[in-house]
Amino acid sequence: MSESAKLLDGKALAKRVLAELGGRVQACTAAGRTPCLAVVLVGDDPASKIYVRSKERKAASVGIETRDHRMPATTSTEALLERIAELNADESVHGILVQLPLPAGVDERRVLEAVDPRKDVDGFHPDNLGLLMLGVPRFVACTPQGCMRLIAASGIELSGKRALVIGRSNIVGKPVAQLLLQQNATVTIAHSRTADLEAEVRGADVVVAAVGRPELVRGEWIKPGAVVIDVGINRVDAGGDKPKLVGDVAFEAAAARAGWITPVPGGVGPMTIACLLANVVEAAEAASS
Repeated sequence: MSESAKLLDGKALAKRVLAELGGRVQACTAAGRTPCLAVVLVGDDPASKIYVRSKERKAASVGIETRDHRMPATTSTEALLERIAELNADESVHGILVQLPLPAGVDERRVLEAVDPRKDVDGFHPDNLGLLMLGVPRFVACTPQGCMRLIAASGIELSGKRALVIGRSNIVGKPVAQLLLQQNATVTIAHSRTADLEAEVRGADVVVAAVGRPELVRGEWIKPGAVVIDVGINRVDAGGDKPKLVGDVAFEAAAARAGWITPVPGGVGPMTIACLLANVVEAAEAASS
C-alpha cells in the first residue's frame, strides 16, 4: 500500500465502540435490565455458525446476554414464526437476530417482518427501513452503520461530495445510500445494469462497494484521494490449501490512489458486529425509559 493511502482499521474502531458500550451496558444492568440478544439460527450452515459464535463472544465481552435458539433445517416457516412471537412477547429480550440465510423453503420476508420493529436490531424490518427513508431512524442496519462510522473516521466532510454506492440490496446498498444522502452527499447507486461503472467510480469522492464480486472495482479507476469502503468478502482460489479472502475492490492498486481505504478482512466486518451490539444496547435503553 502506498504512503498516500491510510488504512481505515475496522478492528481498532470496533474496539473503541465496544469499550464505550461497556459503560452503557453496566448502567442498564445496574437498573435491573441487562441488555439481551436472542439469536435464532436455523439449520447447520457452517459460515452462519461462525458468525453467530463471533457475535456472541463480542456480546459477552461487554456484558450483553445472549440466548441461543437453534432450530433444525427442516423447521417450517410457521414454526419459526411461533418462536419469533415468543421472543417478541419476552420482555427480558431486547434484540432479536435471525441469522441469514434461512434454509430453502422458509419464507424469509415473512420471518423478518414478524420481528417486533422495536427488537429488530438488524434494521431489516420494513418499519425501520421506512423510518430511515424518512430521516428519523430507529435502528439502522449494522453494515451500513459501520460503513458510515468508518467514513467518519476518515475525517472527510461529506456535504457536497460525490458518493458512489455499488450494490442495491435492502441490507447494505439502499440503506447506506440513504445515510450518505442524509449527510448531504450527492449519491449515485450503481448496479449490474450500470452502463459505465468505470466512469462512475472515477468521479466519486467516496466509493462504497457492496456487490459481492471479487475485485470488480479496479484500482486505476479510483479517484486520487477518494475514501474507499469495501464491504465485499469473497473467497477465491489462491492455489494453496486455503482460499484467499478478497474484497470487491482490487486492494493494492486502489490503495496506491485512495486517500483512505478499508482492508478485507479487518475493515467493515468488525464494525458490523459492533454496530449490532450498539443497537441491542439502544433497544434495552429504550425499553427501560
